[in-house]
Amino acid sequence: MRAKIRPVTPAPRQIAENLARIRERIAVAAARAGRRPEGITLVAVSKTHPAEKIRELYEAGVRHFGENRVQEREAKSAQLADLDITWHMIGHLQKNKAARAAGLFDVIDSVDSVAIGEKLNQARNPLAAEPSNRSFSTSRLGVLIEVKLDPESAKSGVAPDESQRIGEAILRLACVDLRGLMGVPPYFDDPEQARPYFRRLRELRDALTAHLGASRLPVLSMGMSHDFEVAIEEGATQVRIGTALFGERQKT
Repeated sequence: MRAKIRPVTPAPRQIAENLARIRERIAVAAARAGRRPEGITLVAVSKTHPAEKIRELYEAGVRHFGENRVQEREAKSAQLADLDITWHMIGHLQKNKAARAAGLFDVIDSVDSVAIGEKLNQARNPLAAEPSNRSFSTSRLGVLIEVKLDPESAKSGVAPDESQRIGEAILRLACVDLRGLMGVPPYFDDPEQARPYFRRLRELRDALTAHLGASRLPVLSMGMSHDFEVAIEEGATQVRIGTALFGERQKT
């Protein structure tokens, strides 16, 4: 029988200590790049972790959390409804789940097609949405375009040379707010090897900003537990940290 994988869930004190170490590493990396750590948003990747661990991290000071699946966010919703969390959808979003995602998340970090953008726009429009989908805020939904940085992988994302076309189309949608780009480089044991990929994403963001004629893309979401310091040095404004906060997953 195949072993199940469950997250290792540190005690509250351990989570607070993990958070303090991550914040210190963010500050040091920011200083190396001549930046202020306040300009970098920490998104805690809470996928597979229970609501009580999210609450512990919230009480330790984290306000941004990322989930990979619509169903998992729904399952945790009632238990965390009293917390002022900014929820990020960081996993691949299917078109048939876009309307649900628009009501559950504050930001969709993984838009990879104009069609997804249009579905989110329609779902967020209170005049066009189905009555059952009108319970969420009518404010514009924040979105990031996910760029595929590793052409050899099966990961989702738009091709780099498609980012301008898709950015232009999403910018025309009235109920979504295009804020920037997100990307995941190939995994390397040596984080330095990811640097060219992070630099490429920053260059794409800067080129898209120039093309659109305004500084309207402030977010550059890149870097995870094993490589976020290099990402910050290359301009990341948002890092997605899971393992280094919650601990490794263990087989049982």
